[in-house]
Amino acid sequence: MRFSMLVSFLRPIGPVVIGISLGFTLSLLSVSWVDESCNFEGKDSEDVSFPPDSTLKGARKPSSISTNNDVDSEDDFEPRIVPYKQVQESSNKKLFRAKYISSELGMRERLFVGVLTSKATLNTLAVAVNHTIGHHLDHVVFFTGTHQRKVPHGMAVVTHGDERPVWNMYQTLRHVVDHALEGYDWFYLVQDDAYTQADRVKALVEHLSIERRLYMGAPQEFIGGGERAEGSYCAGGFGYLLSRTLLLRLQPFLENCRNDILSSRPDEWLGRCIVDYTGTGCVGEHEGLEYSHYKLDKNSDPYQEGNEQCKNALTVHPVSDPEQMYRLHRHFTELELQRTYNEIAKLQEEIKNVSVVAFDGNRTSQWPVGITPPFDPKSRFEVLRWEYFTEEHIFSCADGAPKCELRGVDRADVADVISVALDRLNDKYKPVLRLTKQQLINGYRRFDPTRGMEYTLDLQLEAVNQKGHSRSLAKRVHLVRPLSHIEIIPMPYVTEATRVHVIIPLTSQGRGHVDRFLEGFAAGAFETSENAVLTFLFIYDPLEAQQVSQNDIFAGVKAQIAVYERKYPAVKIPWISVKTETPSQLKFMDIISKKHPVDTLFFLAEVNTNVNTEFLNRCRMNSINNWQVFFPVHFQDFHPAVAGQDRRATAQANGAPGDLTREEGRFDRGAFDEACFYNADYMATRARMSADVQENEELLESLDVYDMFVKYSSLHVFRALEPALRQRPREQPCNPRLSEDIYHRCLQSSLEGLGSRSQLAMLLFEQEHGNST
Repeated sequence: MRFSMLVSFLRPIGPVVIGISLGFTLSLLSVSWVDESCNFEGKDSEDVSFPPDSTLKGARKPSSISTNNDVDSEDDFEPRIVPYKQVQESSNKKLFRAKYISSELGMRERLFVGVLTSKATLNTLAVAVNHTIGHHLDHVVFFTGTHQRKVPHGMAVVTHGDERPVWNMYQTLRHVVDHALEGYDWFYLVQDDAYTQADRVKALVEHLSIERRLYMGAPQEFIGGGERAEGSYCAGGFGYLLSRTLLLRLQPFLENCRNDILSSRPDEWLGRCIVDYTGTGCVGEHEGLEYSHYKLDKNSDPYQEGNEQCKNALTVHPVSDPEQMYRLHRHFTELELQRTYNEIAKLQEEIKNVSVVAFDGNRTSQWPVGITPPFDPKSRFEVLRWEYFTEEHIFSCADGAPKCELRGVDRADVADVISVALDRLNDKYKPVLRLTKQQLINGYRRFDPTRGMEYTLDLQLEAVNQKGHSRSLAKRVHLVRPLSHIEIIPMPYVTEATRVHVIIPLTSQGRGHVDRFLEGFAAGAFETSENAVLTFLFIYDPLEAQQVSQNDIFAGVKAQIAVYERKYPAVKIPWISVKTETPSQLKFMDIISKKHPVDTLFFLAEVNTNVNTEFLNRCRMNSINNWQVFFPVHFQDFHPAVAGQDRRATAQANGAPGDLTREEGRFDRGAFDEACFYNADYMATRARMSADVQENEELLESLDVYDMFVKYSSLHVFRALEPALRQRPREQPCNPRLSEDIYHRCLQSSLEGLGSRSQLAMLLFEQEHGNST
């Protein structure tokens, strides 16, 4: 009985015991046991030697192997004391990264345009060329031998110093190779007596490969020269395209071309140079893409409908005067506009055709095609209400009456909608039918916040066919008056490499904010080597100016400037002193404008403005010389006593300026103190204003820079919210001598900058509650 219990107990662990025993047995059999030491002597032990007193018991130890019998193997494992050296922390240098990925990857621009002009035509034809293609192409440079003392405004002109045509062509190529070869893929050269359809040239280069040695234009055969007459060159009057690969191949041989090739025509000289040293001739067609051109004869009419060659031309040559250049530009612009309208209509039809087979059928495509879809109410409280109207009455009145008479803008709106509906119907059914209105049966309208005013009209119409038979019929039409008109405006090319001159007008009231401003500007501009120059404008009243030698109110500010100039040796902070009784932006800018070149970019700011790199880049991009000025809408922080001083103090202690929330501040739409503009634009606008200033000298005191640009310039005045531009709260003095509009705007801005309505109401409630108790 006991034996069976023992067997039942050992049965589960029996295989485990047997396995362990078998493992030990096999491991002992696989090891070579040696009872006595193994000494290898003589020549038979040259491969591996062991020290005389070494014994190997059990498995061999790899660490006991030695290459020298006289050296103990244990010497290799003696401990070494490594002295501790404290690691010096390297200074944290800010890693410079390119702002755009194209700069970091070395990506190039697509097209460089060079216009060959002369002293006689620089102010006539060259200006016309700049006006017709300057807004469509990114980089246009004019090359001339010599030019007059006054260069046309807004044009990049390179002067070679000699009027010889071939010399000018050589110097133009040399300039392109030295300054533009690394930045562009294609180079387009054209004379100033040719009109260029800029959009078609851009479209052509977009479909060409930059890896080809391509010399493309209007091919012409060489005249004379025997074997050297083989090949062809591109006629200079119609322009020509050169690939970067071709110019890289031609670059080492430009000097040889200048010395060896004799020609009186620059285009023929260039063609011979390219053919001789690159083996590439001029082609008018490449891989199905054609360089189309049109020769403008004296008796030819390029505006006739059937002239397909002119319609498809990239260039038209020769153009005799600027007026003809502008007429050609208008003609080609009308052609491109009509083509765009046709493409839009074709896309609309395709959208309608595709929507038929969609899941929701015709409801898939919104009407009108391309307009924002209607507002989708989320609850019954958001359902938009339709208003019923006739030509005389509307059945939704402001005073709650069930019916009231159509008056004013409402009556004009209904009449305009009916007129537009009739025009669209006649355009659709002409010449088969001619429709006239008899009466408006029903009219419905509602305002959709996402798209605009929608109308549904039931019209009683009289239809007259071509034979004169008439018939009365009813027609329902739907119309939409969009909220805004979307327009694509071509903008000139700008870069972020322009130096910004930051102008800070400073009065005695703003001296306490200079320390904080300099600290923030140094962190955002001086330490990052930002391409910006800071200039202070010290404004003295007559009494303060008399005491400047004994008691200079800006002595402390000047001392602070000196401290920062010593701290940053590469930085200079200039300052200008002005004496005036009535501070005015125009008076200040008249002084500053005379001290700077015409291509200077100004940023007029306040001492409590937080200036950073992000906004300076936005200032460069939004200010375009001879095109646009920029007036940002800054974010005004509320007064800490109103908005919550404890929360504001905690955020500033942590280094955070606070979020852009309605509790922290607001975008001050009534302030126009900050402005970005070029000195040339200011001087041109100020010149147009001079006649009115002579009649009324107080105009300089009653207007600011914003009003001047709006009233006296044709530039785009760009006004936009700027989250990167913030102003700290401060008491802003308003000059009562300014115009009533500007003075009222200043007071409104100061009052609204204290705090939000809810914060002011809570403050009043706490004060009243405290007084009552």
